[in-house]
Order: sequence, then C-alpha cells, then structure tokens
Amino acid sequence: MITKRIIPCLDVKNGRVVKGKNFTGLADVDSPVKLAEYYSTNNADELVFYDITASSEERKIFTNILKETAKKVFIPLTVGGGIEKVEDFDRVLKCGADKVSVNSGAIKNKNLIKEASRIYGSQCVVLSVDVKRVDGKFKVFSKGGRENTDMDAIEWIKTCVNDGAGEVVVNSIDTDGVKKGFDIELLKLVNAAVNVPVIASGGAGSIEDFINLYKEIPTIDASLAASIFHYKEISINDLKLRLKSENISVRI
Repeated sequence: MITKRIIPCLDVKNGRVVKGKNFTGLADVDSPVKLAEYYSTNNADELVFYDITASSEERKIFTNILKETAKKVFIPLTVGGGIEKVEDFDRVLKCGADKVSVNSGAIKNKNLIKEASRIYGSQCVVLSVDVKRVDGKFKVFSKGGRENTDMDAIEWIKTCVNDGAGEVVVNSIDTDGVKKGFDIELLKLVNAAVNVPVIASGGAGSIEDFINLYKEIPTIDASLAASIFHYKEISINDLKLRLKSENISVRI
C-alpha cells in the first residue's frame, strides 16, 4: 500500500505567507521561514513553496527568501513561481529546492517540461495546474488563477505528463479556501488520466475531508493544504493518527 503524503503549502507574497479564498482576498499569515521550520519538525512529509505573484508580476522568484526558507527544511521541498526557462530550474534548485513546480511558464513555453525533464529528470519536474469550472467544463487558468487559457484541463495534464512531468498538483480554484472538501470529481478524472503521482489541493477543512479523499480515490498519492495547518485548526500528527485508524497508510 502506498504511503499517503501530507503536504503543507506556503503561498508567499511580498515575503510573507498569505491565504485567501478561491485565489482572492489574500490575508497575511506568517513568515515562510518560521512556518517552514515548524512543518519540517512537525511530521509534514514534504513542503511546497509558491511565490504566487511571480508570474503575474512577470518577475523571478524571490531567491533570498527561498534560501532562508530552504535552510530550515529537512524534508523534500517543492518550489514554484515565475519558472519560465530551464535556467530558472537551475537557479531554484541551487537555492535548496528538491523539485520545481511549473504552471504559467509551461503554458507560455510548451517545450519547458520536456527540456527540464531531460536535463534534471522527471522526478524533479512538478506540474501545478490551476483548474476552474467554466460552463461545466474544467479549464486551465494561468497567472495565479487570473487568466482563463480556455485549455481543457485533463488534456493539458496528459500532455505535460507525456512530456516528462513526474508529478501533478491539482489546484481546484472552485474549492480553494472554501473548507468543504477536496474537488473529488476533478481529482478522479485527473487520477484516472495519468500514471504519475497526483496531489490534491484546495478545499480541506477537516480531518474528515482527508479521509473522504483517500476513501473516494484510494490510488491518489498525496494531499496538500494551507490554512487549516497554518492556523493550527488541524495538527499533522492528529491528522495522521486518524488516517491510520481508518486504515489509510501514512508515515507516523
């Protein structure tokens, strides 16, 4: 049985961790360095660091903050934000990242995933997809959920995995910050479409939401959440103990 990963997410804007609802209304939470250290020593399996306005502001990721954050992390660290060229992979990896997440950059540069996976290996390339329902269809959004690309989400994910993405983070804009559960409908479609690890993101509000995710989609690999961990509404240890009691395999 595959051990399910629990992954806190640091959405960073102007050097601070923020959180909103449906990708809007961002509120200040804490220092990314402080939170990263907390999660690294409190049983998180991995950590994700997104510079969430790098793409929309058309700039590179804040490497000074990333370096300070990476120093405090002793679990796998995935980093994204403003990744548009292979050189950006190199720069972020040298700052301490283990994996690099691409979203808007892969939409702009259709060869980015193929080139990066050839140089660094598929295990290093994470496709992060912001998805929203538009007229009943799942569409890919770019620039932090600001722009509708009109691309079909499932087809785009399949293309990127075929090009070498070794992991897929599915960010549901519809359920983001709502705290009423993961987007099971969307996640089932993605999980069935690809043969690489899929990470569910957006909607976790209770331990029951995680249980429901893993019961509904037993083969999904991981779950990602932010505010419920940041505000200590749920501790990762309590979550894992409960998942284990439900016969869901986790690392204790």
